[in-house]
Amino acid sequence: MYNELFILSIVFVPLIGALILPLAGRFSSRLRNILALVFVLVSLVLSLKLVPQVMAGNMFTVKKSFFMGLDFVLTADCLAVFMAIVSSLVGAVIVLYSFGYISHYENQNEYYLMVVLFLGSMMGIIFSANLIFLYIFWELTAIVSWRLIGFFRAKTDVARADKAFLMTFFGALVMLIAFISLYGETGSFDLSVIREALKTKPLSNLVILLILFGIFSKSATLPFHTWLPDAGVAPSPVTALLHAAVLVKIGVYIYARLFVSTFTVGEVWHTVVPAVAALSTIVAAGSALIDTDIKRIIAYSTISQIGFIFFGLAIGNVIGVAGGLLYILMHGLAKAGLFLSAGVIEQNTKTKDITKLGGLIHTMPVTAVSFLFCAFSIMGIPPFGGFFSKYMVFMGSVESGKLFLTFAFLTGAFLTILYLFRLFNLVFLGDVKSAGREGSTVMVLSVAILAALSLLGGVFISYPAHFARLAAVQMLGLVR
Repeated sequence: MYNELFILSIVFVPLIGALILPLAGRFSSRLRNILALVFVLVSLVLSLKLVPQVMAGNMFTVKKSFFMGLDFVLTADCLAVFMAIVSSLVGAVIVLYSFGYISHYENQNEYYLMVVLFLGSMMGIIFSANLIFLYIFWELTAIVSWRLIGFFRAKTDVARADKAFLMTFFGALVMLIAFISLYGETGSFDLSVIREALKTKPLSNLVILLILFGIFSKSATLPFHTWLPDAGVAPSPVTALLHAAVLVKIGVYIYARLFVSTFTVGEVWHTVVPAVAALSTIVAAGSALIDTDIKRIIAYSTISQIGFIFFGLAIGNVIGVAGGLLYILMHGLAKAGLFLSAGVIEQNTKTKDITKLGGLIHTMPVTAVSFLFCAFSIMGIPPFGGFFSKYMVFMGSVESGKLFLTFAFLTGAFLTILYLFRLFNLVFLGDVKSAGREGSTVMVLSVAILAALSLLGGVFISYPAHFARLAAVQMLGLVR
């Protein structure tokens, strides 16, 4: 009984709580800010409470039947709880950072409403076990992200927000056609029913293509990647939320939920998807090497690193899938740290052009060290968390015999080291080119927390790695 209540609270406390925030903001901005953080922390704490039971192999479901397959179903298993912890943990740090970053901007009530509603929608996607409700929450994130990307309301900002919305919305519409096709074949939108109906029958290639269209558009994978760098016009905590914690991770989560845990797909797709991901990884890394806008560089890095996650999940063996899941966590922590560091730099130097920056390690030492720690994790430098997750992905690919793809992703890993060292060198080392100072205490603390978690995630890797492995075993339907 308590577990079902926990699941409902994880989803609906931020969803309903978000609607209270504008009202609270009319009385006290401090009260509104604290409530926003509390609503996100509720999801985090309750998700952590579910960990021991889902790791023991238990699965919990909340179901309300309606009509024509429209059953509201929330299911908590290892994959859902793992993803909920990642999103709510990074989301909580981003909300904390916002206390300092957003404090002198207008429309703060709307900002906190949208951020918390965004995280609540993510919880809805994570726990939904009915394709229609999954689609509803999916589109809710698109609407909210549209508003957040265009937060500053400049004409260019609104145009780029429109671009992001239209690309992801159209992808989701194509995916909805596939969901309806599945209903026609199985008579249900319920994932458990679909899994049983297609247990020994591979999914049709057309349905796979339609679903991948939606997934790739949401995760900004080549050729649907161009909206993500343009989304850098949003406030830095928003870009951290979109790139690290929630929006682009929706795509890889749905890939894990549908193509690893639910459907049986032909062997060719275990090569096609990694091949597309490899191309996306290398092209985006090349773009990061030549761009001069700090937020666009980090955005291209996100596109590139998402490829590693797809690679691990698409390999289809336990170590590869576990590595992909683990990198969702490690990339989320580190990439949020990079974007929040960029926010400190942008606010205090008034520029995002790395050719006009330099020597900031002298005036922003905490931000510089935190940025470097997060970059080390993305690069895959031991003992940071990113190293172990990438190592598991590569071990899974070697085990599956995909040597050419392994080489392609090793190339991507090498390019990652190049563009992140270039970025750190131009921004933090050398002569001081622009005046700057550390951000507010709460902003610097938030960045330092993510940097510390990126390191501690590697030092204590056995705990999240064990959880990720159990999730992979459960998803693949293997006996522990």
